[in-house]
Amino acid sequence: MLSRVQSYLMQGIDAQPCEVEVDADDQDIQDKSVVVGLPDAGVKESVERVKSALTNSGYSWPRGRVVINLAPADIRKEGPTYDLPIAVGLLAAQGVVRPPREDGDEGLDFRRVLFGGELALDGRLRPIKGAIAMAALAKQRGAWGVMVPAENAGEAAVVGGIAIIGVRTLTEVIGLLRGEIEPQPMAAPDVASLLQNTPAPVDFADVRGQDGVKRAIIIAAAGGHNLLMLGPPGSGKTMMAKALAGVLPPLLPEEAIEITRIYSAAGQLPPGQSLITSRPVRSPHHTASAAAIVGGGMIPRPGEISLAHRGVLFLDEMAEFPRDVVESLRQPMEDHVVTIARSHAAVRFPASFMLIAAVNPTPRGDMPVGEAGKRIMERYLERLSGPMLDRIDIHVEAPAVPFRELARGSTPQGRTVESSASMRAKVELARQRQAARQGGTLINARLSGRQLDQWAAMSAQTMSVLGDAMTQLRLSARAYDKIRRLARTIADVEGSESVTTDHVLEAIQYRLLDRKP
Repeated sequence: MLSRVQSYLMQGIDAQPCEVEVDADDQDIQDKSVVVGLPDAGVKESVERVKSALTNSGYSWPRGRVVINLAPADIRKEGPTYDLPIAVGLLAAQGVVRPPREDGDEGLDFRRVLFGGELALDGRLRPIKGAIAMAALAKQRGAWGVMVPAENAGEAAVVGGIAIIGVRTLTEVIGLLRGEIEPQPMAAPDVASLLQNTPAPVDFADVRGQDGVKRAIIIAAAGGHNLLMLGPPGSGKTMMAKALAGVLPPLLPEEAIEITRIYSAAGQLPPGQSLITSRPVRSPHHTASAAAIVGGGMIPRPGEISLAHRGVLFLDEMAEFPRDVVESLRQPMEDHVVTIARSHAAVRFPASFMLIAAVNPTPRGDMPVGEAGKRIMERYLERLSGPMLDRIDIHVEAPAVPFRELARGSTPQGRTVESSASMRAKVELARQRQAARQGGTLINARLSGRQLDQWAAMSAQTMSVLGDAMTQLRLSARAYDKIRRLARTIADVEGSESVTTDHVLEAIQYRLLDRKP
């Protein structure tokens, strides 16, 4: 007998429909099971898991030949997600579960439900990847609901507008389909109420000195600009990068759901957590490969730049990363997406992140002394290409902190120390000005040249100052727009409607590492 059960497959962070067809022939004497439809090893092993789960739940495996097809057959399937739909298909093929008749049969109609779940040998259900994308697919296709392991139910319920049934065992699934158990869909959470400004592990009030870097961080966070800190070890570069998370504004509900989809597809959603509620901060080691940073694999998975979507990617000791890894960031930094091409398909992952980089001035880390030291620094910084530095809006020096700052036990009277809370307040005010002027969520770092002409217009005197700087420093055309975007953000932080000469001059000084041909 033939049965069909609806499931899903992952392409990037999106779910696509997958129909699980089961043909069980009790008349065929061959006791053979075949899975077709481009399954990987994990899918092929589903047969043995499902067989044991059925037997240990009190049901039998068909006596004859069983053919399981995963359609469409031209897209590769991976993982144990298909255990549950295969089990339901086998039970439907044997008549254990059947669609309700019009005469009032109780029970769920399995034809209007999407299934996904890994089966343990005793019939328990284990969590899967991509449950939130599965729920979005079911809603889009007009299904009644989805049935997933209980651990994934909260994640899937975030989508809203569709019934989410969390189950713990195969026996419970059968009871629901036969009407022996009343379904209790999980209520959709109020996403906005779950979002929070999670305190960063470091408060800027604990960072001694570095007022210039703190100013640059406020500007970077206000406009979504990339930032590079150059300074010796112990100057607080890593500490400030960790503290940056506490300065960024809270996530919007749609941003939180988008980030959660990425983490769910990558299998990195923390256990017991159904929604990513704060902006991610990723800090890969300098030995990470290009595939780990950008994403990849036979079936492409998100890399660190996608896991940092709507948040921060921190590269500590950026000059120590392999050059090909650093250069692979150039296209995503411009386009805010990354495309991974494979022979069978091309997958796009979102990658709208702030790059925060820390660089020592020399291989030993100390500041150069004399002409010989400057040449050593120049050779070391040549590991970072000019086009890469061009894409980083702010270059700021983080000098060694003087002893008097380190030894100071309290703040002198009359001096204000920037805390994360006060810096966040400035950032949020600047973002509000951008939203009022530009509409929606368009931030200054994403403004096009035409939009800059409209919203960052300058007087003739200011343009003359900028032109002189472009000529003397031999800045690129990309640096020209970077300076204009940065000047617009500085004006927003200062509460100014227009971009003045002072704003442009401050933006120019942040082009510390621009190369001269």
